[in-house]
Amino acid sequence: MANDKVEDLLKYAGISPKPKDFDLYWDRAIKELDAQPMDYELVEADFQTPLAACYHLYFTGVGGARVHAKYVKPRHSDGKGPGLALFHGYHSGSGDWFDKVTYAAHGITVIAMDCRGQGGLSQDNLTAKGTTLKGHIIRGIDEEDPDKLYYRNVFLDLVHTVRILKSMSQVDEDKISVHGCSQGGALTVACAALEPSVKLAIPVYPFLSDYKKAWEMDIMTSAYEEIAYYFRFMDPLHTRQEEVFHKLGYIDIQNLADRIQAKVVFATGLADSVCPPYTQFATYNKIKSEKELVVYHEYGHEYLPYLSDRVLQEVLKL
Repeated sequence: MANDKVEDLLKYAGISPKPKDFDLYWDRAIKELDAQPMDYELVEADFQTPLAACYHLYFTGVGGARVHAKYVKPRHSDGKGPGLALFHGYHSGSGDWFDKVTYAAHGITVIAMDCRGQGGLSQDNLTAKGTTLKGHIIRGIDEEDPDKLYYRNVFLDLVHTVRILKSMSQVDEDKISVHGCSQGGALTVACAALEPSVKLAIPVYPFLSDYKKAWEMDIMTSAYEEIAYYFRFMDPLHTRQEEVFHKLGYIDIQNLADRIQAKVVFATGLADSVCPPYTQFATYNKIKSEKELVVYHEYGHEYLPYLSDRVLQEVLKL
């Protein structure tokens, strides 16, 4: 039964719309980022170890927001080594130093970005019409200009983060990896799509994919409940339904997937009710670069055994 389900999932193409000017939208956004200074500030962290030097890193993102990341580099290295950008789950932040030190102990330089206005130290200075109560998918959806969508700025911060990582003297710019779970998995896909220098992407049960399909499913038990919240309180008769899903198409990672040039190791659990597998496979099936699917048949949106080991091995193989 599980294998049959995988076969069905591998045929799924997604149902959410892709705006006709999608590629122009993101090409223009990247040009805006290209004009943004790549300066950054390092502040030595209180947490230090004999194997890794730990810093708070700050940069100014598009729109003038102050963006924070944890930056951890090996104290002892022979020449240039791999760089890894880590992206966190929805509502949270870049986490503890501990897991970054594990990578640094293996000669890998790590940068872990905080998403604007979530659980870390990055600012969200977006000014936009509409509700701010329930979540970030719908942030800016009432604006006529899709440039006001919250995730546009976050996706550009990802590219900015990787560009800073590449510039570090101890980092081999031909060995850049990106990794994250849930929202972090979505950001991994978006980053690899918008920054072609990324060589390896390891998204795990990614969020932010195929919004209309998520809405048609059991949305109130999923990470996408804010879409139902939006319609219930802001558009109960769904007079703007087509417009809403069209606009969400600009920040739908399935529409970015075919831009990826990196190798992709894509991990998912078939029992995932938070980010339903169909929404995830809408993205996976559109990836045209070298890719591998890692399926956990009886697992959902949770810890996936042995996956952390696999991530470290993949990054070291670059």
